[in-house]
Amino acid sequence: MSRPFLKMNGAGNDFVVVEARSQPFAPNPAQVRAIADRAGPSGCDQLIAIEPSKTADAFMRIWNAQGGQVDACGNATRCVGWLLLEEGKKDQAVIETNAGMLGVERAGDLRVRIDMGRPQLEWFQIPLSQPMDTVSLDLFAEPDLANPGAVNMGNPHVVFFVADAETFPVEQTGPRIEYHSLFPQQVNVGFAEIKSPDRMRLRVWERGAGLTKACGTGACAAVVAAARRGLTGRKVTVEMDGGDLVIEWRESDDHVLMTGPVEFEFKGVLETAEA
Repeated sequence: MSRPFLKMNGAGNDFVVVEARSQPFAPNPAQVRAIADRAGPSGCDQLIAIEPSKTADAFMRIWNAQGGQVDACGNATRCVGWLLLEEGKKDQAVIETNAGMLGVERAGDLRVRIDMGRPQLEWFQIPLSQPMDTVSLDLFAEPDLANPGAVNMGNPHVVFFVADAETFPVEQTGPRIEYHSLFPQQVNVGFAEIKSPDRMRLRVWERGAGLTKACGTGACAAVVAAARRGLTGRKVTVEMDGGDLVIEWRESDDHVLMTGPVEFEFKGVLETAEA
C-alpha cells in the first residue's frame, strides 16, 4: 500500500515521518529496514509514525534503522512537534511517547524547544545489569574509556569524556560498548569533548542506528553526565555533526530542556506493503 511521508531532520538526524492518525501504519521489522536503507529512496536514521492520542496532541511511535521500536528520540520529537504546532497554528503542544509526555514549544524560526522531563539516574533505571554509581562507572580498563557516566533520557545512554571527539575511534568503539553485558537493553554511546563550561563537542553511536549526525537524547544525557561531574554548568551548547543543540538542565525542577532546529527535506510516497 502506498503511504505518503515527509522527510525531515533535526540537526542532521533524519527521519521518515508518516501520518497515521486516520489510517494505521504497522510495518514489520523487515519493512522498517527497507524504508531506512540508505540505498533506497527514503533512507533515514529512524522511522516515525504520528498516531492518535487520548491525552496529548498526538502519539509518536519510533522505529530504529534495524527495525526495532525505541521509546524516545529528541530530534524526532522536535520535528513532530513542529508539524503539530504548524497544524494547530499554536505555540505549544504535547506529544505522547512510550517514554512519557513531552511538551514542545516554538523557540524561533524553525526552532523548537522540548521539555524532556527529569533524567533517570539510578542504576536500575538506566538500566544496568548490576548496581553501580552512574556518575562514574568503574568498568572499563582502557584509559580512554575510564569512568563514563550513565543517564536515561527515555532511553539508555553512557557518556565517555574524551580529549578529542573528532579523532576518537567512535565507529570502532561504539558497537563494542552498545552490546556490552552491563547494558541489558543495549545502550546509546556518547563521546564528549568538553571545550568550556558552556560548550562541548559530542559524537554519538546510536543504539540500532550507528553513528548519526545528531542525537537529541544523547546531547541531553551528555550535559547531565558532565554537570554531575562538575565538568560543565547546567546550560551547554552541544556541537554535533549536524548542528548545535542548546541543552539546559533546569535547577528549579530538574527537567532537561532541549532547543534546536527543524528542517523539512522533501515529500515522498512509501510503496512498502503494510504488515
